Amino acid sequence: MEEIERKFLVHSLDFIVEASQAQKIAQGYLNSAPERTVRIRIKDNKGFITIKGKGDETGTTRFEWEKEIDLQEAEALLQLCEAGVIDKTRYLIKKGNHTFEVDVFDGENKGLVVAEIELSDANETFEKPIWLAKEVTSDEKYYNAYLSKKPFKSW
Repeated sequence: MEEIERKFLVHSLDFIVEASQAQKIAQGYLNSAPERTVRIRIKDNKGFITIKGKGDETGTTRFEWEKEIDLQEAEALLQLCEAGVIDKTRYLIKKGNHTFEVDVFDGENKGLVVAEIELSDANETFEKPIWLAKEVTSDEKYYNAYLSKKPFKSW
């Protein structure tokens, strides 16, 4: 249940031609405290509830628990979430032995594009695509919970 991931800004939309899948995502937070975020997400036509713990000092590793829930339950829970629902399209891009999840944000976060890669070890090497820019793994302002309160447009 431990998640190890790194996060990067993306400097162009060139990755879209490499995507094997695109998913529309709406997500909100029942609790956005960094120690225990509770997220409700609708991805295409499926609902999910996710609980995440606080990240380690590098922001790379943290506890994560996720469960699929009924779509109607997810829609109802999304109405109870804190203000600032996130809308984005997630593109899945396979590079070597890994899959990058690249989020192109809409709404109040339009203009922001962030890529994440999940790893099995914090020091694991991976192929870096040319469209990756600065690493922002440890910068909390790029966390979705932060973006729901202080959207990219307000920076």
